[in-house]
This record gives sequence, structure tokens and C-alpha cells, in this order.
Amino acid sequence: MSSSDTVPATGLSTGLSLRAVGAGLLAALVGYASSVAVVIHGLTAVGAGTEQVVSGLVLLGFAMGLTAMGLSLHRRKPISIAWTTPGMALLAATGAVEGGFPAAVGAFVVTGVLIVLAGLWSPLGRWIAAIPKPLANGMLAGILLKLCLAPFLAVSQAPGMALLVLATWAVVGRVARLYAVPAAVAVALGAMALDSSGGAALSGALWPGVTFVQPVFTWEAMVGIALPLFVVTMASQNIPGLAVLATYNYAPPTRPIFLVTGAASALTALGGAPTVNLAAITAALCASPDADPNPARRWQAAFVGGIGYILFAGLAGVTAVMVTRSPPILIEAVAGLALVGAFGAALMGAVQVEANRTAALVTMLVTASGLSFVGVGSAFWGLLLGGAVHLLHWRSPVSQPAK
Repeated sequence: MSSSDTVPATGLSTGLSLRAVGAGLLAALVGYASSVAVVIHGLTAVGAGTEQVVSGLVLLGFAMGLTAMGLSLHRRKPISIAWTTPGMALLAATGAVEGGFPAAVGAFVVTGVLIVLAGLWSPLGRWIAAIPKPLANGMLAGILLKLCLAPFLAVSQAPGMALLVLATWAVVGRVARLYAVPAAVAVALGAMALDSSGGAALSGALWPGVTFVQPVFTWEAMVGIALPLFVVTMASQNIPGLAVLATYNYAPPTRPIFLVTGAASALTALGGAPTVNLAAITAALCASPDADPNPARRWQAAFVGGIGYILFAGLAGVTAVMVTRSPPILIEAVAGLALVGAFGAALMGAVQVEANRTAALVTMLVTASGLSFVGVGSAFWGLLLGGAVHLLHWRSPVSQPAK
């Protein structure tokens, strides 16, 4: 094992970091609540019933939680795991296929197997390491930009709640910056609990179950779901996730990550759960200095985030009702407030070197645009187009002063 794959032994004796614990719990809350409605919509679009949706959410929580805990503990790096939100959007756009939900489950199984195969092919990790830091920072800034705008967009959609959350964040941040975001989260949760949908949510299943789905393998589902889902997961989640970790000087080996997440995806697919992969947006919550000033202790944030996902799995029935009936912009607003610092650091890293500034800005703007082409998300295209500009200007002649 190379020295770049592990944290020095001194990092193991630094004790429990309360900041990392808080960052991990916040990452789980933000990652789950901000996109669980997308997961529910994607599953129902391909034919899942209510019991199958709840089963999928339960197994997703365990798959994300256990893989994040195992990988971060083993590697002592903040390896955050999430579901494939772009992939769920892809399912919602694809709709039902021949064979119904069992055929979709068969596609989920094949997608997990493809990710395992990707783990057996090593060049991907070297490609990620070769991405110039300004481009990686530009991509991260583009990913975070839309979410960081959410607190202010929320004012027009849910003015009362949004202004209360913003005021809490600003006032608490004035006296205790580290507690500003947790205080805003507490206020947002209180607002949702007092909302009229809270009673309906509590009427959901308090102990959700798991339903086995016999997979069916059809050509239509393989072409229409499995292959696009694999491409979207790798291009819009795993590659950006590795790039985000590289931004904070973490370079975990890709093979165990893909083998573990791919195997977990293939196994839990039998209960209706779609793919799990590296986190991109919430990875910044666990890997940045805001999680802990000591890089050797930030793995604890990803570990605790995994525990949070497992806890959410037990609330799948209630969560499915509460989140879908609450304003999604409210959770997005809290996430945006939590990521303001990470966005500022990424933006500075992207533009501080003038020679790379244009390429980094192209990467950021394309990523932030939400461009989607052939089923692949904007983060991939941002890196691709930014990289093209970087290569175009790399050997450009230095302009000579006019005589």
C-alpha cells in the first residue's frame, strides 16, 4: 500500500472530533433529505409500488451507511457514499420499461456488476490524479453554486421559513460561527415538524420492511436503464466524487471503492434499491477543513455520516411522506448555507492562478449550467470542456509586448 493511501499513524490517536461528528450528521441529513424525493419519483416512474419504494429506501440507507463506515474506517479518509441522484433523475425521465419493476431491478443488478468490473480496471484512478487542481476546484465550485443560491431562492418560495433559517444562520454565526449551520438545521427541522404535513407523515409505517423482487433481465431494460445508469453514475457521481476528494488532497484507491459500492448495489438491488456511489456534493462537507482542521480526523465525519444514513433507513416510511410534502427548497437552503465556505475555497482555488483561470471558469460555468447530454450530467462535461480549453492554452505562445 502506498503512503498516499493512508493517513499517518499519528492521525489515529487524535481522538473523537465533535466537529467531524457534527459535519457527518449534517452530511447525512442534507444528502438524504435534499434528494429523497428524486429517489422516490425515479423508483415509482419505473413501476415500483409503495412497499417497494420503502424497501428500496431502507436498503439504500444500509448500503450507503455500511459502505461509508467500512471504507472511511479502513482507509482513514472521508469517503462519503450517496445514492445516484442523477441516475434517479434518469429513471424518472425513462419511465416504465417492458417487464415492469422486476426488469428495472434486473437493470440495477447489472449496473452494480458493471461498477465492480470498473473497479478491476485501474487507469481511472490515474486519470483522476492527472486532473489539474484549478479544474477540479472549478468543477466543485460549479457543483456547489446552485445549492449555495438556494437559501436566497427559498425566500420567494417559502419566505417565512427561509427568512427564519437565514436569520438564525446570520445571528448565530456572528457570535459562534461553528454553530451557525447546526442552529439553522434545527430551526428548519422544527419548521417542518410544525407544518401541517407532519401529522400525515407520522401516520406512515414506523417499522418499514424489505420486499424481495425477483429480477427480470430484458434487453430493453439493459439498454434503456442499465447502461445509461452506469454511465451517469460513473460520470456524474464517481468521477466528480474522486475529484472532490483530490481537491482536499485525498487520493483513495479506486479499486476497493468501486468493488464495495458495486457489490453493495448489486446485492441490495434485489430489494428494489438502485445504485450507490461516491458522494460529490456532500463529500465537501466531510472532506473540507470545516469538518475538522486536522485532515487525519475528517474520516470520522464520513463514518458518522454512514451511521446517519442507517438511522434514516429506519424512518423510511415516515421520511417518504414528510419530505415529499415539505418544501424541498428549505432543505436545499440549509445545505447551501453549510456549503458557502466550501464554495468560497473552491472558487479561490479555481481562479487564483491566472494561466489556468479561463479553463477553470469554463469548467465551473458548464458544471453550474446543469447541461445534460446523452444522459451524462454537467460535472463530466464541465471537466471535459474545461480540460479541452486547458490543453488548448497549455502550449500557447506567450504574447510579446508591442514594439
